[in-house]
Amino acid sequence: MSDEQTETGTGWPQPAGPVRPGGPAGEPDPRPDAPDPDELSPLAPKGPAEPEQPAEESGTAPVDEGATVDLSGVSRSDGSAGPAEEPARSLALGRFRWSTAGVMIVALLALLGFTLVVQLKTTSTDPTLGATRQEDLVRILSDLDARENRLQQDIRALEDSQRQLRSGEQGRQAALDEATRRADQLGILAGTLPARGPGLTVRFDAGGGEPISADKVLDAVQELRGAGAEAMQISGSDQATVRIIASTFFLDGENGSLVVEGRRLAAPYTITVIGDPATMRTALNIPGGVVASVQRDGGNVTVEERGVVEISALHAPIKLEHARPVS
Repeated sequence: MSDEQTETGTGWPQPAGPVRPGGPAGEPDPRPDAPDPDELSPLAPKGPAEPEQPAEESGTAPVDEGATVDLSGVSRSDGSAGPAEEPARSLALGRFRWSTAGVMIVALLALLGFTLVVQLKTTSTDPTLGATRQEDLVRILSDLDARENRLQQDIRALEDSQRQLRSGEQGRQAALDEATRRADQLGILAGTLPARGPGLTVRFDAGGGEPISADKVLDAVQELRGAGAEAMQISGSDQATVRIIASTFFLDGENGSLVVEGRRLAAPYTITVIGDPATMRTALNIPGGVVASVQRDGGNVTVEERGVVEISALHAPIKLEHARPVS
């Protein structure tokens, strides 16, 4: 090594003068304003280099120029938190703030997992479907669709039948109700059913005059029928009672008695009738009618209106021998 070169801390030889850019090594730069090489090179020391001392002698470890020194754990001189304490405190605050939300999230996840497990156990009724081929699954799905269609058709057919039965049942019920009503009416008119309703009681008493004849009783029955009487019966003093219907006949009996439908009744007689009381009273009291005729013969007729009277006597059904309904 020549005298013009000096030893630096890096161990590289340095030229004695400025080096011209682009020229050969060691040739000085001819430019008058060329900078000093010592000023351009930060690695070159200003003075003579000092010999390096071992780390054991100096007591300090060598510091790597490219290493980064961690000063986060150093506290400040004024007692405030250093750079290492501030992130720790922020982290603790974040954990405290997110603790409730974390518990809720964990609970929701656990509930979701439990629901999925229950759903899987419920839906997976057939473990063999997992190993079934795709063609078989398609066939099974097609069969299920066909079965569903058949069931839907059966449901519609049953609903139609139900509607028809309901409509038919309603029609039959209406017809039955009408038939029952007609049968009741006919039964009352025929004398085969008892009846109850507003009406009159008409008492015929001969008094000291002539006995009450069958003609006068029949005239009273005809006038009551003309006034709208719906049901009647006649009874004597001996409590014998006969239902009066369309075919009932009246005859004069012995000793002033009356024979009705072949049954003897003792005077006085009482007719119980169901109908409009005012209309029937007016019909009996017309001039020259039944009341006037009985009074002219020395007898008496007592007419009383009743809110409810009962017709309890029944007539035996008539057996028809010749008449037939027209179909």
